[in-house]
Amino acid sequence: MTSSSNAQSGLSDATSDRSFFGHPRGLSTLFLTEMWERFSYYGMRALLILFMTTSLQLGGLGLDIATAGALYGTYTAMAYLMNVPGGWLADKVLGQRKAVLYGGILIACGHFSLAIPVNELFAFGLVLIVLGTGLLKPNISVIVGQLYSQTDTRRDAAYSIFYMGINLGSFVGQLVTGYLAQDAGFRDIIVGWGMDPNMTWHWAFGAAGIGMTLGVIQYVLGGHTLGTAGVVPGAATTPESMAQFKRQAILYGGVAVGVVALVALASAVGLLTITPNLISDTAGSVLLVITVVFFARLFLDKSWTPEERSRLWVIFAFFICAAVFWSVFDQAGSTLSLFADRNSDNQVLGYTFPSAWYQSLNPLFIVIFAPVFAALWVKLGDKQPSSPVKFAIGLIGAGVGFWVMAIAAIEADAGQLVGPLWLTFVYLIHTWAELCLSPVGLSSMTKLAPTRIVGSMMGVWFLGASVGNFFAGQMATLYESMPLAQLFGVVSILPVVAGIVMLLLAKRMTAMMGGVR
Repeated sequence: MTSSSNAQSGLSDATSDRSFFGHPRGLSTLFLTEMWERFSYYGMRALLILFMTTSLQLGGLGLDIATAGALYGTYTAMAYLMNVPGGWLADKVLGQRKAVLYGGILIACGHFSLAIPVNELFAFGLVLIVLGTGLLKPNISVIVGQLYSQTDTRRDAAYSIFYMGINLGSFVGQLVTGYLAQDAGFRDIIVGWGMDPNMTWHWAFGAAGIGMTLGVIQYVLGGHTLGTAGVVPGAATTPESMAQFKRQAILYGGVAVGVVALVALASAVGLLTITPNLISDTAGSVLLVITVVFFARLFLDKSWTPEERSRLWVIFAFFICAAVFWSVFDQAGSTLSLFADRNSDNQVLGYTFPSAWYQSLNPLFIVIFAPVFAALWVKLGDKQPSSPVKFAIGLIGAGVGFWVMAIAAIEADAGQLVGPLWLTFVYLIHTWAELCLSPVGLSSMTKLAPTRIVGSMMGVWFLGASVGNFFAGQMATLYESMPLAQLFGVVSILPVVAGIVMLLLAKRMTAMMGGVR
């Protein structure tokens, strides 16, 4: 039997399996891997800006909020941006299976680097997590799809189960790391063990690393349940294509090594001082260049048919909207995290709960309301809002959430602690907005793009999230320089304006989509 027929046989075994709630057993392997990865990612992210702004005496990095916000935005932006080369590398060389494994190992090593109370390892740990996320995140979703044939009616349900794992990991991860880092009772416990209570941040980062390690272990042990899904790179690996890849790898790798060497040399001889703000500004410039070059290449391509070019404009509009939305929504880990920690009364029935726990509300609300929204769209059928209208609703919802924050901030600016229901309500509104926009955006990118470049169009979505997260961090740099009510009011304006523009253009854009809903 040839290797090709072996691969086909292995894949057939996986697709015909129904041992996991009517789905292939491999889905449980991927469910748990992604659950632990999101446990680690969101568990650490919930603490990141708080750790950076906590004083050195209390175990933090002692950074000012402006610097910490810039670093937070750079880290989260790069974590999304690296999804693009991570998917490309899996398609060309590694295959999705190896990419997920290597990514998980890098992520675990990154969190364990943060768990070591040596501040010099902080940046190194973040870099490892960024690289690992870029390898794991885009490719594990691809393997889910490869467990099913193109005509298998279980595919959509499989992704619903898979995304439940994402939210379960996010929910539990933020509860666990928040407790370890911030709970007074846990600090008393480790004091009783004769340990420094200011090391609780590193306990939390270590928990994130343990979570990802568990994910990697069960991924390896459950590898046989995946058949041959993701083993072979997706692109055809002819000698010519491999030669072209090697030339590109040498070119881009050489440029990267050269840039790093020049920066290191300039720093060593005193010509350049590397600071967090310089890193952030450089990342912003790189994002701008990538965005301009990416869309310039698309629009200058003369192979588009008139209908495809029309749809390309819609994709560009959705990219802008996605960047605006995520710049507001993902302030959950920046301005909203700071507000929860500094300006909220986090007491319930006499218990002071960790401020990081607020961020677990979003995945909890998604688990509750995602089936409701899905049922609503099914019930409405052809009468449901078009994709541009759903984008508009999501954008306006994100803005309304910050209107609520602006009202709450009036009390905070007066020196009062704000009750926990304010942030709870904001997270509820933002979750509803996310459920209107995010699933629609992912689906629209695949439907609007020509088959030959669907992968590149998914890159548009990740690029939009990257740009949005960068600006979500930049907003935090203003936290101490503006009254909070004014800051949150300003933040609310752009998504509302963008949403209104989308509503006004909805009919025109729907027509440009050429029948795609």
